[in-house]
Amino acid sequence: MDQKDYEATFKMFDKVKKMDKIEKVDFTDMIRSLSKNITVHDLSVATAVLRESGKYVQENYREKYLEIYIKYFIMRLKDINEDKNRHDNDYVDVDRIRESLDILKFQMDMEEHPNDKFPLIYVLISLYTTYILEQPIHPVGTPFPGNLHVTYKDGIFYCPVKRNNENNPKAVCKFCLAEQTELD
Repeated sequence: MDQKDYEATFKMFDKVKKMDKIEKVDFTDMIRSLSKNITVHDLSVATAVLRESGKYVQENYREKYLEIYIKYFIMRLKDINEDKNRHDNDYVDVDRIRESLDILKFQMDMEEHPNDKFPLIYVLISLYTTYILEQPIHPVGTPFPGNLHVTYKDGIFYCPVKRNNENNPKAVCKFCLAEQTELD
């Protein structure tokens, strides 16, 4: 990610961190303003990054995995830009956001994508999905080894790998809304 995008992202982060409270509509607007810097070319590069990382996924579910991730990333950015919901009087949890921003900043600082906007896309989608949509970062149906998937039951999202990744510095599981799937 170029220095300009990096600085703009963390300028927003710093602004949010200083707030006592923030309405969803304002947080959405902040995320949207950063997403305007993402072009079709950037999405193509992000798709290539996802395909490259997908080559390490077990072959028997690689295509399903890539289909969900690529569609999810591209469509979620479209959702951000087209979000017309004013989220009337809804607030986001600033303390949780502060923790999330610290995690995301750490991840961006250790990223190895100096010439693409994949890290920015990752940040925006993670924040929007978690705090605006109130959904897990991996969409329902995302496959994991052992024929396991992210699921939704009785108003709760479940992830089969959350517990295993909560301390992974490269994962966003620590602030994801999903709960750990109880495995037999």
